[in-house]
Amino acid sequence: MSGIQLVSTHFPGAAKIVLVQDNLSTYTTASLYAAFPSAEARRFVECFEWHYTPKHGSWLDLAETELGVLSTRCLNRRVSDKKSLIKEIAAWEQNRNKHQTKADGQFTTADARIKLKRL
Repeated sequence: MSGIQLVSTHFPGAAKIVLVQDNLSTYTTASLYAAFPSAEARRFVECFEWHYTPKHGSWLDLAETELGVLSTRCLNRRVSDKKSLIKEIAAWEQNRNKHQTKADGQFTTADARIKLKRL
């Protein structure tokens, strides 16, 4: 979904729309002025409040990792209906929380040398 859809379609009356982006694909106000006429770009700029995640150890990366785990361990098959899906996800979440599963966002150069030794 583009930011323009956020402003024009999904939240046309919003005073501010907070965009959280990682630093891999950073967009700035300049990109809006390059793509749209000045008046329209200005309208978008006034609607957006940009927040960027840290370049290293982004919480967004951790969230994506959790979604990946959810997909492979819980959603790796067809679920017949919405009620069953909600139940499955709740059970998975309860198990993750019960065991206090933590994401380890640490990956050092030494770890990389060990893991990538064969390359």
